[in-house]
Amino acid sequence: MIDKLKELANNSYSPYSHFRVATILIMKDGVEIPGVNVENAAYGSSICSERSAILTAISNGYKKGDFKELHCLCADSDKISTSCFACRQVISELFDKDVKCFFYSNTGEVLCVTVEELCPYPFGEDDLK
Repeated sequence: MIDKLKELANNSYSPYSHFRVATILIMKDGVEIPGVNVENAAYGSSICSERSAILTAISNGYKKGDFKELHCLCADSDKISTSCFACRQVISELFDKDVKCFFYSNTGEVLCVTVEELCPYPFGEDDLK
């Protein structure tokens, strides 16, 4: 998987941070959905690779609960980086709690956590009542 992520990271548009990030989602039907970070000079308009992939999956007809695994690589870091809190919010909204999330360093280290571990105190629809 790490080789696929490294190749995918080349599609990142990150001229400001020079921090290329790639995500591959594995859907329950076995389909792989790619995503990369896309930056913008107006930083708030940028999108992370996780949300890029998730929104692509939804745009292609997948629904809440169709996600099996998330794999993410920060290609320009020797450290493992996990999802930002905006991405964690989207992940906690659409993924089952037991979905495994794999985070890789460019040296091959991997951290595997469940969505519940990544997002221990999610904000969801029950909080809006």
